[in-house]
Amino acid sequence: MPRFRLPPRARPLTLVLAALLGFTAAPVLPADDEPAQAAIGGITWQDEFNAPAGTPVDQGKWRFDIGGHGWGNNERQYYTNSTSNAVHDGQGNLVITARRENPNNYQCHYGRCEYTSARLLTAATFTQTYGRFEARIKIPRGQGIWPAFWMLGNDIGSVGWPNSGEIDIMENIGREPNTVYGTIHGPGYSGGGGITGSRTIGAPLADAFHTYRVDWEPNSIIWYLDGVEFHRVDPGRLGGNRWVFDHPFFMILNVAVGGNWPGYPDGSTQFPQQMLVDYVRVNGYTSSPPTGTTRIRGVGSGRCVDIPGANPVDGAKLQIWDCNTSAAQQWTFASDGTVRAMGKCMDPAWAGTANGTEVNLVTCNGNPVQRFTLNGAGDLVNLSSNRCVDVRDHVTTNGGKLQLWDCAGTPNQKWTRY
Repeated sequence: MPRFRLPPRARPLTLVLAALLGFTAAPVLPADDEPAQAAIGGITWQDEFNAPAGTPVDQGKWRFDIGGHGWGNNERQYYTNSTSNAVHDGQGNLVITARRENPNNYQCHYGRCEYTSARLLTAATFTQTYGRFEARIKIPRGQGIWPAFWMLGNDIGSVGWPNSGEIDIMENIGREPNTVYGTIHGPGYSGGGGITGSRTIGAPLADAFHTYRVDWEPNSIIWYLDGVEFHRVDPGRLGGNRWVFDHPFFMILNVAVGGNWPGYPDGSTQFPQQMLVDYVRVNGYTSSPPTGTTRIRGVGSGRCVDIPGANPVDGAKLQIWDCNTSAAQQWTFASDGTVRAMGKCMDPAWAGTANGTEVNLVTCNGNPVQRFTLNGAGDLVNLSSNRCVDVRDHVTTNGGKLQLWDCAGTPNQKWTRY
């Protein structure tokens, strides 16, 4: 049972590339296409929180962590299993309430506790490897308030944290009301060294319900706020440290009060504070990363990745072209992460990782920059740069050239096996 987690320190904001307007509709694909989205399967677990008002948490789905020892972050709350802190509201929500308490009631690490709250987890009831994990939440607000929807590896009891791995789907700290953070922690990249991303919107997140989600696949985790991607990680982001996101994880919902990262409540903080959870849903993962030989078809153009003139010269600038059965469009997803055709590898020019780097054909050379993966979202991602294969200038006609660019979810970056 997890009892602690180290705090992130100051975290850099990441910019989200806004989708451009005015794209033409994607063509209807024939029945033999293999949409990458098939990697996300049906619902495997859910809680819709539709019980009558006052109903306790369903203990067939959730259990409680209880105590006030600071949880590794010098937090101030005592977690209880009381309906005073976690209960159904009768309007389709779970309500987790952080309350200011009489300091004589509960014993915390710093003395008598000033606050109570709740921390729910599925460690004893549900774990899963890979898939989609999503919740619709209206978060609380205020200085020192720290809501979270996150996951821990189910082997934490045997290998400890951070070797078990941690995936933070949603975190917010009250002093940054408009910003959501998504982070992974593991061996060599934990606490303030976690691999983090964020998105800041134009209004406090506490003003409305929002959906918070990760799509987790082998060698890829992608974060979304209201369906818009804002962060992604893969093993290439870890600087040689070990990727530990390959085994079952369980979910956690909690509202902390105070801690090293968010700071502590002050005179502006009002209590009680409530986090409303409309639903939590988990979808399965149904397929492995693509292997074997296939054409790679662009969703935005309906055309296939092609070697110009079927001439596999080093430095050939890859393009889109009418799909055909020539060797110039027969791509093999190899077990070493390379994507090959006509005996050579897809390659970022001069081992580049920046936006605008040409995607060429080069002799396979074992350089990690030649590793790509086609994920369940339909992104063909270069693992070294963490950027997507993109058709330059959104061209949809024959001859459109390929480049690396920040993944934005636009049609010129979406691909299917064909």
